[in-house]
This record gives sequence, structure tokens and C-alpha cells, in this order.
Amino acid sequence: MPILVVRQLDASPFEVGIVNAAQFAPYAVLGLIAGAYVDRWRRKPVLVWAGVGRAISLGVVPVLWFLGALQIWMLVIALVLFGAFSVFAFAATQSLLPGLVSRSELVAANARLDQADAAATTMGPAVGGGLVGLLGAPVAIVVDAISYLADAALVAGVRVAETRNDCRTRNLRAEIRDGVQWTYRHRVLRPLAVSTHVWFLANGAAMTVLSLLALRSIGLTALAFGLLLTVFGITSLIGATIAPRCGRRIGSGRVVILARVIYPIAWFLVAATPATGGGLALLFVALGLLGVAAGVENSNEMGFWQTLTPDELLGRVNGTRRSINRTAAALGAISAGALVGLIGDRLTLIGVTAIFAVAAVVAVRSPLRHVSDGS
Repeated sequence: MPILVVRQLDASPFEVGIVNAAQFAPYAVLGLIAGAYVDRWRRKPVLVWAGVGRAISLGVVPVLWFLGALQIWMLVIALVLFGAFSVFAFAATQSLLPGLVSRSELVAANARLDQADAAATTMGPAVGGGLVGLLGAPVAIVVDAISYLADAALVAGVRVAETRNDCRTRNLRAEIRDGVQWTYRHRVLRPLAVSTHVWFLANGAAMTVLSLLALRSIGLTALAFGLLLTVFGITSLIGATIAPRCGRRIGSGRVVILARVIYPIAWFLVAATPATGGGLALLFVALGLLGVAAGVENSNEMGFWQTLTPDELLGRVNGTRRSINRTAAALGAISAGALVGLIGDRLTLIGVTAIFAVAAVVAVRSPLRHVSDGS
């Protein structure tokens, strides 16, 4: 998608920011509502239909391209629809897992999911980069759309006992309020949520700048950019593999804090990457470091949320958290696109690094450092 936008549609930095923000924008509108309805509905069918919806949303993009009609605004609409289906999918995913495994196994189960995700992240960009180089970016997006149909089919085969909650006497506003209160009144979850919101603001900006820095300032080819993301995937897989062991050894809270400290260091290395000489190697090292941090952190963080949140609130709490997270990511992406046009990609990335540092400070000063297993 970044190659399609930056290279083939020749988007401006601000347009790149808008496109990156598009799939996150629905979280601001639907996030809280989706969480409430996921707590009412059976979660497996939500996942199946969300997979189908995302496949259709992505599938429209290459069709428009081959017809010679694709424009930036059309791509934005397709990604907004993709994001709307994703709102429900992510709320249902994190709410379904505790119904499949016991609470004591949640960190390990999340690590397994992270391993699968990292394996896909490892192979996907390399395959995508190769397809872009041989056949063009739209073909890679066709493959991506088909993968969501496979996702829907696989989830449809999962065996899980679910009951649909009676929602005739329930109040949507009160349900949303319960989810918000649980998220921001809990002594551990509140600072974790705030740190994560700041992190998403920085990450939305950073990923926007990364595509512009790598593809324009440094001049990476489509294949090299795919390999860069592949390195991130490989190291994420490594991080996810060791995540449960790290959580048991030093405590899940300290693992999250350590990862949050690594992010600003790694992104500073990206900002300092020269366009010639050993710059390419430094960029790959920085993305590898980011991958390890993401892989180690995620399952331990998800374990906190799923362990400390009652099952009947999981959809709403996940929806609340993701709504704010993705809204922050959208704001970060749009702001970064505007700033790159004004002050350049490197200065923008240095500012983004400072925001990552704020997220780390919030985590360091929170009760997380005293919590070992989410209890």
C-alpha cells in the first residue's frame, strides 16, 4: 500500500498522512459502539463477517486501478470501510480468546497469536515486495484481499460455545460508560492505557514518515522496502517466542516498560540514518530492534487487559482502548504528513521520537513495575 501511494499515485506527504489515517478514522466514530455490541453478540460470527468485509474493501482498490480510475480519495474511502470492519474484528478477537483458553494461559495464547502474526509479517512484505517488483502494487493488494477471505473461512471453523446476550433491556450509553470507567479507573490499566494512547500517536506518525524516508529520501526499491518490513517481522517473531519466558522471569509489567523504553531509542536510530554508506544497515538494525520490542511487549500487555477485565466487559474495554488508540494513530499520521512538508522527514521523526519517550516515561512511573503477572 505505501508503494502504491508514494510511487504509483505520486501522493504528497500530506496525502500519505491522510491515507495512513483513513483506516484508523472509524475507530473514533465506531470504537465505543462496536465494543458494546461485541459484548451483546456472539463474537465468532462478527469475526467471520469482518473478514469478508475487509476482503471486499481491499478488493475494490486493484479493480479501480486496472480500470484506470483509482484516485487518492477513492483509496481513502476504501480504507475507511476497511477500518470500519477492523473495528469490530479487533474488539471481537481480543474478547473471544479468553473463551478459548483459561486466564492463566492468556499470555502464552497471545504469544502464539503474535507468533502467527509475526510469521505472516515476515513473509508478507517480502512476497509483496517481489510481487510489486514483478507485477505492480495492485496485484499484491489482490493477494491481500484473498487472504482475508481465507481468514473468514478459518475462523468459521473454530469450535467455541457462545451464547447471545439478551439486549432488549440493555442501555447502550450505560454499557459504554461501564467500559470507559473500568478502563480509566483501574490503578494499573489507567496508566497503561494512557501510555499506549501516546504510543499510538507516535507510531501513527512514525510509520507515515518511515515510508517517505525510506522510499524517497533514502531511495529504497520496492523489494528493499519489503525486506525492511520482513526484518521487522522476523524479529517480532523472535520477540513473541520469548515473550512468555520474559514475562515469567522479570514480570509482565517490567517487560512492557522495557519495550516502551526501546521504542524511542530505535526510532532515533531511524531518524539518524544517513542516505548513503552504512545508512541502509543502520535502518535495518533499527527496524529489527523495533520488532523485538513489539513482539515481546504485546502478549504481556494483552495478558494484563484480559486478566484484569471481567468477560462481560471485555468487548467494551477493548473497544474503548482501541477507539482512543486508533484515533491517536490517525491524528499522528495526518500531523506527520503535514510536518514532513514543512520541516522535512528527519526533523519530524526526531519530534516523534520525543513522543515515544513520553509514552515510556508514563509507563516507567506507573504501577506496572510492581506487577508481575497482571494481578
